[in-house]
Amino acid sequence: MNSNTYCVIMAGGVGSRFWPLSTSKTPKQFLDILGTGKTLIQQTYDRFKPICPPENILVVTSGNYHDLVLEQLPELTSDQVLSEPVRRNTAPCIAFANAVIKSKNPNAIIVVTPADHLILNEDLFRTNIVNGLEFIADNDTLLTLGIKPSRPETGYGYIQIEEEENLPKDFCKVKTFTEKPNLEMAKIFYESGEFCWNSGIFMWTLKSIENAFNKHLNEVSSLFDVFLSSVGTTDQAKHLYDTYINCKNISIDYGIMEKADNVYVQMVDFGWSDLGTWTSLHDNSERNKENNVVLSGKALLYNTKDSVVHLPEGKMAVIQGLDNYIVVQSDKSLLICPKENEQQIRQFTTDLKTEFGADE
Repeated sequence: MNSNTYCVIMAGGVGSRFWPLSTSKTPKQFLDILGTGKTLIQQTYDRFKPICPPENILVVTSGNYHDLVLEQLPELTSDQVLSEPVRRNTAPCIAFANAVIKSKNPNAIIVVTPADHLILNEDLFRTNIVNGLEFIADNDTLLTLGIKPSRPETGYGYIQIEEEENLPKDFCKVKTFTEKPNLEMAKIFYESGEFCWNSGIFMWTLKSIENAFNKHLNEVSSLFDVFLSSVGTTDQAKHLYDTYINCKNISIDYGIMEKADNVYVQMVDFGWSDLGTWTSLHDNSERNKENNVVLSGKALLYNTKDSVVHLPEGKMAVIQGLDNYIVVQSDKSLLICPKENEQQIRQFTTDLKTEFGADE
């Protein structure tokens, strides 16, 4: 285990697409959505413990979730939970972590990961991460993990790859990034064999990512350069707030990865899903002969197929005549929605607040 290796877990999302189970008070990364006995962030933390010294694992999250992170990851100290005062997307999140890491170790090698992904083969995952860390340690590169598509998925970003000589096996140069495509384009990407899914898991040295920020997002890096002088002082929270208030809202993909010319992809196949929707959870869960999934609670399903059901523990339901539906009940709310319309769930929650003043 290399003492220069750091892991940054991004855990600031609100998980609105998993409403009503996921709420603004307890987003999906803090839930045991898979029924394993551990929440998604706990699984992510455990995944990296064999790779990275525990003291080098940082969680970047909303200030509202600082105590919740410490409750679920009691091995962390308060200083390892980096609380963002406002949401500003992934580029400022990573710049914040970079500043804190630089104050500790300017020679750091960093892996950045979301807190809420599903990894089926964790041994292979760790092997891939170690190989990736070795690659970036010897090269001035920004590395992302690419997943071979299994279908024309419209919910993921895509990476077009090109072969380059003298690269290790499974490593390729990135040609283009594409945000979530429509179905027609997703089919073209899938059938071409030139594209992979963008996992959102990145690796780089601190020096490489700092150079990229300085070149492509200087307006962000300059703010965090000023903030760096306050790290570890009593003024850190005030300077952090001022930094975030003045910082643009921009993703690392759009701000840097799509613009840099030293971006590479490591092709991996360890069983991955970003668990972004109820449908993705359905597709990655054990299904019965009618292709239904009952994740929690007790349900009798009649003339029902291709559906996902999640009930509170101890609750029972009888469901008849549904095809390709989501049925989710929480303590306060009930969602019944065709799977094909699940992208509207965010709008549903907004409408609830407008119509009923609901806070969840």
